[in-house]
Amino acid sequence: MASRVGPGGRRSVQVKRRDRSFGSAGVSFALPEPDAPQPPVSPSTLRPGTLYVVATPIGNLEDISLRALRVLREADVVAAEDTRHTRTLLGRHGIVRPLVSYREQNKASSAPALLRRLETGTVALVSDAGMPAIADPGAELIRQVVAAGGRVEVVPGPNAALAALVASGLPPAPFLFAGFPSRQRGDRRRRLADLAARPETLVFYEAPHRVHETLEDLLAALGDRPAAACRELTKLHEEVRRGPLSALLDYFNATAPRGEFVLVVHGAEGDGAGATHLAGSLSAAISDEEMDALLSAAMARGERMRAVVADLATRSGRARREVYARWQTLRAAQETRDAGE
Repeated sequence: MASRVGPGGRRSVQVKRRDRSFGSAGVSFALPEPDAPQPPVSPSTLRPGTLYVVATPIGNLEDISLRALRVLREADVVAAEDTRHTRTLLGRHGIVRPLVSYREQNKASSAPALLRRLETGTVALVSDAGMPAIADPGAELIRQVVAAGGRVEVVPGPNAALAALVASGLPPAPFLFAGFPSRQRGDRRRRLADLAARPETLVFYEAPHRVHETLEDLLAALGDRPAAACRELTKLHEEVRRGPLSALLDYFNATAPRGEFVLVVHGAEGDGAGATHLAGSLSAAISDEEMDALLSAAMARGERMRAVVADLATRSGRARREVYARWQTLRAAQETRDAGE
């Protein structure tokens, strides 16, 4: 870090560092010192009483529109899901604005102050990355502003779900954005079973440490469909891996998933009968051997018998008593093996 005196006697700090949050190899920008005189600010073109929902880069800092920069430069305050990330972005473009935190953990206490600010001023809402309200707490603030009769203006831009959908090579329309699958495996499996008959291309967000389990559950619930695993989109190590779900699962069995993921899966093929068509074939999709393997794996993980049996009965189309009987048989065999060791 070094300081220098620029034109007009203005002192600035030159910063060069690796920005892991945005995946860039290195960025340089000038931050004015707190006591340095600020350049004159042009009158704002923004409309008072408006919440501006501003999309920001999902990786590459260059992916921001001129309009987004103008709104961020002129807003009375910027409400950010992660003020550290947003400060880096603003600094990259020489913008100095008041920042307030608005995230999942403090949205209940932060929202009232932002609503009061909107009575006479303007607020720019940004997420950690991408379009606010898509799988982040911004949706709640927008709902409150609308309910209060306020004005919401969207400044569109980057979005990881859309970028992955286009890059996947799968049918882009219609598609269904399903957000993050549940962290609870039983709930996740039930939700995926509900989606199994949908003809739309399915798009999911997922954390790297859950990619393997989610791919397992997608394969079991949907069958071996064409899919794509997209990670670190627009960043230095961007990767789009395409193939059947089984091939993606094999790959991530051998290679530890890293980075932020978007999973894109082909919709159900059918004759228009939708759920009825698929339900009739589900029992054939899970063989006795596969059923026993799924039950044994659930036992090894210590999952609750009732939830596992209900889930597999729904997914396979078999009677719950049949799945329960197979569980009991496997449990007895395991106890016999344990007793003999």
